[in-house]
Amino acid sequence: MSIIAWIVLGLVSGFIASKVVNKTGEGMVLDIVLGVVGAVVGGFLFHIVGATGVDGFNIWSLFVAVIGAIAVLVVKHAVFGRGHAHA
Repeated sequence: MSIIAWIVLGLVSGFIASKVVNKTGEGMVLDIVLGVVGAVVGGFLFHIVGATGVDGFNIWSLFVAVIGAIAVLVVKHAVFGRGHAHA
């Protein structure tokens, strides 16, 4: 995938995940980072259970990235707490 596709996938998946977990967005830049990290984490988690990870710019990859980003946010909140200020 191109860098533009990763940024768009990251923005959309990070925004969805932050809405699910926090009920609010993290901000555009943090949503992009969260989504891209989520895509990597989601791909790893899906690979562990024998499923396909991120394989292009499609609905499945968006789903994998959202699941990964939700996992990242849940771990972040477990470690830092919900009241942690964003940098």
